[in-house]
Amino acid sequence: MESKPWLELYPKEIPATLEYSREPVQEYLVNAAAQYPEKIAIHFMGKEMTYKQLYEDVMRFASYLQRTMGIEKNDRVAIMLPNTPQAVISYFGILMAGGIVVQTNPLYTERELEYQMKDSGAKAIITLDILYPRVSKVMPQTNLKHIIVTAIKDYLPFPKNLVYPFIQKKQYGIVVKVKHEGSTHLLSEMLKGSSIDLIEIDLNPEDDIALLQYTGGTTGSPKGVMLTHKNLSADTTMIQAWIYKCKPGEESVLGIVPFFHVYGMTVCMLLAIKMGGKMILLPKFDASTTLKTIHKQRPTLFPGAPTIYVGLLNHPDVKKYDLSSIEACISGSAPLPHEVQEQFEKVTNGKLVEGYGLSEASPVTHANFLWDVERIKGSIGVPFPDTDVKVLSVETGEPMPAGEIGEIVIKGPQIMKGYWNRPEETEGILKDGWLYTGDLGYMDAKGYFYVVDRKKDMIIAGGYNIYPREIEEVLYEHPDVLEAVAAGIPDPYRGETVKAYIVLKEGSTVTAEEMNKYARKYLAAYKAPRLYEFREELPKTAVGKILRRMLVDEEKRKIDDDRQKQA
Repeated sequence: MESKPWLELYPKEIPATLEYSREPVQEYLVNAAAQYPEKIAIHFMGKEMTYKQLYEDVMRFASYLQRTMGIEKNDRVAIMLPNTPQAVISYFGILMAGGIVVQTNPLYTERELEYQMKDSGAKAIITLDILYPRVSKVMPQTNLKHIIVTAIKDYLPFPKNLVYPFIQKKQYGIVVKVKHEGSTHLLSEMLKGSSIDLIEIDLNPEDDIALLQYTGGTTGSPKGVMLTHKNLSADTTMIQAWIYKCKPGEESVLGIVPFFHVYGMTVCMLLAIKMGGKMILLPKFDASTTLKTIHKQRPTLFPGAPTIYVGLLNHPDVKKYDLSSIEACISGSAPLPHEVQEQFEKVTNGKLVEGYGLSEASPVTHANFLWDVERIKGSIGVPFPDTDVKVLSVETGEPMPAGEIGEIVIKGPQIMKGYWNRPEETEGILKDGWLYTGDLGYMDAKGYFYVVDRKKDMIIAGGYNIYPREIEEVLYEHPDVLEAVAAGIPDPYRGETVKAYIVLKEGSTVTAEEMNKYARKYLAAYKAPRLYEFREELPKTAVGKILRRMLVDEEKRKIDDDRQKQA
């Protein structure tokens, strides 16, 4: 499969090869501020910032990092924020200062946060006032020297009662008082007193790392994916070429997919700024708020995940809102049901297509065509320009003919440099420039690709990547657990949901409710099992390996049996 039949499918507006910037990613903002200084860069719950204002705040933030905190080239700085103006300022400020961004999920527990800070060696972190106690507790066990604190209200036009998706209900409304002293810095104070003069940094975009994006890959503990400036720039350029009907300086992008997820970061934040577009940010997904925002703010681009589109379609008042501004949506993170695609396009009159990617690829490598070309049901689309894709036999490693299933491997300028401090694991997944995705699929005769299964057992629930081993390690630490396995089982809304199968130690009477309380203490809410089943034993191979796939198959059979009974 050495040829690229998919190139014959490209409309004339999409070239087979593109020209890529040789500048670092932060130049997107420099260019946008020069070209569109008075244009709105960010709309956030009624508050707006021009590109000139955003650029100046970014420069002040970067200057403070360099001159007050001593951040130097390649120092890691973590961002633990939802989609807010501060997240954008922090991201570009870190890059302007020569640092490496470490994206951190605000949902992380102390255990998860401590691991990531230790592994990345981050020297500083920016977070919300409400999350400050959590961060400060792990600080002594890490290399963190500075905590930068901000509050969502700092960028609101007036006070709002916000419900944060990353804290417990009992914490709603709490205002944490943080003093600006020592290792703790208030973002609002930083931006007031800093100059915009930077210490010059010599960057090599092709080789220098811009981002550590943590992912579990397919096995083991989360790993830092090293994405260079070139990787991120290349993928953003590919995405812009794909949406060829969209015009620079005229688009508005709805930013719901979290920027701490590489998909939201690239397809929303970087793309919007590269195009001089307006970002309409929401810190969490709420169907009512999203519908009102689309109705009022008129976004043209809406990257998302299937659960987001489903949530909007199922809202009882969806027909009361005008969603016709939406022109293009690329869905990622999980398979897009055909019914959802059709219904959403009827409601909006825009185009919704499925794409494919992974953190190790910045992340997008494939997408269906938005306009002018036939779309194929169930396909992830075709490779982006300058992206080579092969399907290799799992047994022999030889290329498979069209229609035959094998492992999808990808090569292109968006493919990562490797895993942070993990040379052996890098060698296992990157071979001669080819990224071995771990996904099984095939290419049809026309050049469309399909994913049929995952080589490993990663769970995708509600658009989040969840890794069973991480859950199992927590479960095994419970004193009453003898054996445990976590698996993703079908879920009509989240795609998959996490179920734990547990064998208890003799004499134990622990309940599912108690296990749930325990798991949520050590795991982010989206990772914690939603279902528990206690068994006398778990299915195993002859050498004692638990057969996770057998358990998943049992669940699928139960679902099929229930459907047949209902029919």
